[in-house]
Amino acid sequence: MEEAIVSLAVERISDLLIHEAVFLKDVKDQVESLNAELKRMQCFLKDADRNLEQDARFQNRVSEIRNLAYDAEDVIDSFILKAAYQRGFHGIVKRFTSIFTKPYHLHKIGVQVKAIKTKLQNISENLPAFEIPDDGEGSSSIFKVQQQFRRTYSHVEEEDVVSLEVSTKDVMTMLMFEEDRPHAVVSIVGMGGLGKTTLARKVYNHVDVRRHFDFLAWFSISQQCKPREVLLSVLMKVLSPSNDEREKIEKMDEIELRRTLFDALKEKRYLVVLDDIWRSEDWDILKPAFPRGRKGSKILFTTRIKNVASRADPWSTPVELSLLTDDESWNLLCRKAFPRSKMGSQCCSEEFVKLGKEMVKKCGGLPLAIVVLGCLLATKQSVAQWEMVHKNIHGHLNELPHQDRQYGAVNRILVLSYNDLPYPLKPCFLYLSHYPEDWEIPKKELIRLWIAEGFIPENEEFLMEDLGQKFLEELIDRSLVQVSRQDSTGTNVETCRVHDLLRDLCTKKAREEKFLEIIQQPLHELEVTLAESMLRRISIHPSKSKVYLKGEHPKLRSLLFSQNEEFVELCISKYKSFKFLRVLTLAKRGNYNKWWHVSTEIGNLQHLRYLKLHCKSKIILPRSIGRLKNLYSLYIKCFCDIVIPDGVFKLERLRHIVIKLGVHGFRWRQGFTSKNIETLKFIVVDKKAAENNAVLRWTNIQSLGIAFTRAEYVKPTLILLAKLQRLRSVSLSFFDGSHLDLEPLSQYDHLSKLKLLGRIEDEPHPNGQVLKFLPANIVKLTLVDCELSQDPMAVLEKLCHLRILYLQEAYIGSEMVCSANGFPKLDYLQMSCLHELEEWEIEEGAMPCLRELKLVYVESLRMLPEGLRYITTLQELNLRGLPSSLEERIEVIDGREGEEFYKVRHIPSIHIINSIPK
Repeated sequence: MEEAIVSLAVERISDLLIHEAVFLKDVKDQVESLNAELKRMQCFLKDADRNLEQDARFQNRVSEIRNLAYDAEDVIDSFILKAAYQRGFHGIVKRFTSIFTKPYHLHKIGVQVKAIKTKLQNISENLPAFEIPDDGEGSSSIFKVQQQFRRTYSHVEEEDVVSLEVSTKDVMTMLMFEEDRPHAVVSIVGMGGLGKTTLARKVYNHVDVRRHFDFLAWFSISQQCKPREVLLSVLMKVLSPSNDEREKIEKMDEIELRRTLFDALKEKRYLVVLDDIWRSEDWDILKPAFPRGRKGSKILFTTRIKNVASRADPWSTPVELSLLTDDESWNLLCRKAFPRSKMGSQCCSEEFVKLGKEMVKKCGGLPLAIVVLGCLLATKQSVAQWEMVHKNIHGHLNELPHQDRQYGAVNRILVLSYNDLPYPLKPCFLYLSHYPEDWEIPKKELIRLWIAEGFIPENEEFLMEDLGQKFLEELIDRSLVQVSRQDSTGTNVETCRVHDLLRDLCTKKAREEKFLEIIQQPLHELEVTLAESMLRRISIHPSKSKVYLKGEHPKLRSLLFSQNEEFVELCISKYKSFKFLRVLTLAKRGNYNKWWHVSTEIGNLQHLRYLKLHCKSKIILPRSIGRLKNLYSLYIKCFCDIVIPDGVFKLERLRHIVIKLGVHGFRWRQGFTSKNIETLKFIVVDKKAAENNAVLRWTNIQSLGIAFTRAEYVKPTLILLAKLQRLRSVSLSFFDGSHLDLEPLSQYDHLSKLKLLGRIEDEPHPNGQVLKFLPANIVKLTLVDCELSQDPMAVLEKLCHLRILYLQEAYIGSEMVCSANGFPKLDYLQMSCLHELEEWEIEEGAMPCLRELKLVYVESLRMLPEGLRYITTLQELNLRGLPSSLEERIEVIDGREGEEFYKVRHIPSIHIINSIPK
C-alpha cells in the first residue's frame, strides 16, 4: 500500500508541475528532482508490496518513505496556497512578481524540498538493491495497469447460491405459516460470510412470499443500530408520502414514529426484514412499532448471534446455515477461478485440481472466502502462480495456534486478495471503508470522490470517469465489491456495497496504513473535536442530528460525511483550520423561507476538488467560491432558490456541476464554455444560446439538464447539442410549450436517457405527433407535466429499446391503448396523476417483458386492463390512490376472489394503498 501512497504523491506533484508551473518555475528543478527520487522509491516499494513477510525494521523504512511522500505533498501544497493568496491579494495575474519571487521564499521551499530529498536518499542507501525499469514509473503507469485488467467482467452475474435449497424451503415454510400472535420472528443464524443475507434476499423476492404479504420492507441494521432511521425508512415505504407529508414525518421524534408506524401496519399482513441485527436491545427498542397486524405478519432476522434470535422469539427455532461441504466448496471455487470455461479443460489439469482442493479446504466451507479466493485465482494463469498463492496461505497458517487456523485462513485469503490488487486499486478499495456498514454506495459519487482524491489522475488518452469505471469493475470482478443495483440500461452498475467481513478488513487496513480514520460522534455530545494527530482523511459517523466540528487539523485532506444529509446537519467552526482540504461535504437543516449564507472562508480552501452542499432552505454561495480553481465536482441540493456567483462558471477544471433545485435550475451564463465539463444540471436558458456556438466546446459532456424559458430557443439549441457525441443523458424542461419543435432529437442516436418536463402543445401541431422525433435508441424515458392531448402510447410503444417509462401528468386524455407487439423490451412502467384517464386497453402481445407496473392517482380509471393477464412476466403491481371500487374487484377478501381477480392472479406481489372512495 505504501507504494500506492508514494504513487499518489508522484501523481500529485506531477499534476502541480503542470497546472501550477507559474508558481513553481523558480524551484522547478528542485521539485522535479524530488519527484524523481520518489519515483525511485516507488519502484522499490512495488517489490516490497509483494513481499508479505517483512521484519519490523524493514516495515519502519517503508513507513518512513510514506511519511516523507506526505511531507513532500505538504511542502508543495503549502507553497501553492501562499502563492495563490498573494496573487489574489495583489489582484494580478501577470507573471509571478509578488513577494514570493524574493530569494527568501524561494530559498525556504528549496531548503524544505532538499531536506526531504536527502532523507529519501539516505533511506535508499540502506535498502536492498532494486532495478529501475527502463521506462520508469511515472504518471502513465496507472494507465498501463488498466491494459492488464480482464475483459470478462459481467455486471449481471448474480450472487452464487450454493446449498441453500433446504434452508430456503425451511424459511419460507416458517414465513407462510399463519400464526396469530404478535411479533412472530423468523431468524436466519450463521457466521459472517455464510450467506445469510443472500438467503434472506432470495426468500424476500420469492414469488410466493411477495404474493402472501400485503407489505414488505427491508432494512440493514448492522452493529451501529439507529432506531429512528429504521422506523423512518419503514414508515416512508408503507405510507409513500407526498413532499409535504414527508417533511412532517421527518420532524417526528422516535415515540411519534413508533406510534405512526404501528397504526400504518396494524391492518396489513406485513413482512419486515431486519438484516444483520447484533443486539437484543436493538430489537427491544424497535418492537413496539410493529403491531400484531393481519394474521401471519412476520419479522425476518439475519444475525450472527444465536442468542439474539432465541430471545426475540422463544417459540421459533432459528434456521442455522451450515458450512459448505468439500464438494460444494470445490464446485463454487471452479465457477469463480475458471469463469470462461465453467469447469472446462483448465480445471481438469491435475496440478490445478490438487492445489485448488488444498486451498479451498483452508476456506473452511465459508462461501465468501471461497468466492474471493476463486476470483484471486482467476487472475493467475500458471501453476507457478497458483503455487505462490498456496504458499502464502499455508505459510501464514503454520504461525497460528491450531484453534485459530480455520477463521485465520479466511482472513488470510481476504488479505491476500487485497495484497494482490494492482497498486492503483488499493487506495480505491481502502476508500470504501469510510462508508457505514451495509451502505448503498452510488457509483457516480464514488468515482468522483476517487478523482478528487487524486487516485485517478488526468491523462489525454482516457477520461478519468471512464478509468474510474474500469477500476470499479475490476474490484467487482475480484468479488471485493458487490453490485447492489444496476442502471436503466441493465448493463452498468448504479450502486454497489461491501460485505461486512471485507469492510472490516478495509477499515483495519485503512487505519494501519494511516490512510483513513473513522470518527464516531460521542453518543451524548454534539461536538466532534479534530486534532492534527488524526489521519489525513477523516470520515464522521454521527450519532445525533447535528454535528459541530471544532479544533484544528491543518493537514486534513478529506472530510467525509456519508450519512443521509436529510437527517443530519454538519457545521464547521473554522474553515481556515483545513487549508489543504480536497473533499468537503456540508449539510444544513432549516425551514424553506430562510437563506443559508455559505461562509466566505470556503474560498480559502484552494485545494478543494469536491464540494457537496445539502440544504432544505435557500442558499447563497459567496463570491469567494470562484477562487476554488482546482474544483472538479460541485453538487448542491436545495429545495427553493440559489444565488450562484459568476466566478463558478470560470473554473476551468470543473467537470461536474449538479445543482438540484425544487423547481427549475440556475441561469445560463454565456461565458461558460469549459471543455472539461461532463455533467451540467440544471441550467435555465433565457436567451438564444444557439447564437453563440460556445456549447460546442462541451466536447466531453455526457449528462445535461436544460430548462427553456421560450419555445423558440429549443430547436436551435437541440441542433447544436446533437453534435456532442458523448452526450448520453438529457433532461429538457419547458416553461413555454407552445409549438415546440423537437425534430433535432431524432438525430440523438447515442442518447440512452431522456426526460421532458413541462407542457407540450401537441394538438393541433404542424408536425403531427410531437413525440415522433424521440431518439430510437432511448432506454429510459420520463415525461412529467406534459399534458399531452394525444395518446402518447401510439408513438412510445415503437421505441424498441425502451426499458423504463415514467408518465406523470403527461396525458390529459380519457383513453389509452397499448397495441400488440408494442413496447418489446419495456421492463418498468409507472403512470402517475393521469387524472382524466378512464379506459386503458392492453392488447395481447403488448409489453411482453414488463416486470413491474405502478399506478398512482389514476383516480378516474374504471377498471384494470383485460390484457394484464397476458403479461406473464409481471412480478409486481403497485396501486396507490385508485378508486376503491376498482381495487375491491381485484382483491381476495376472506377467501373470496373479486370479479376481476383473474386479471392479476398471476402477479406475485400486489400492493394497494390509499384507495379513493368511489
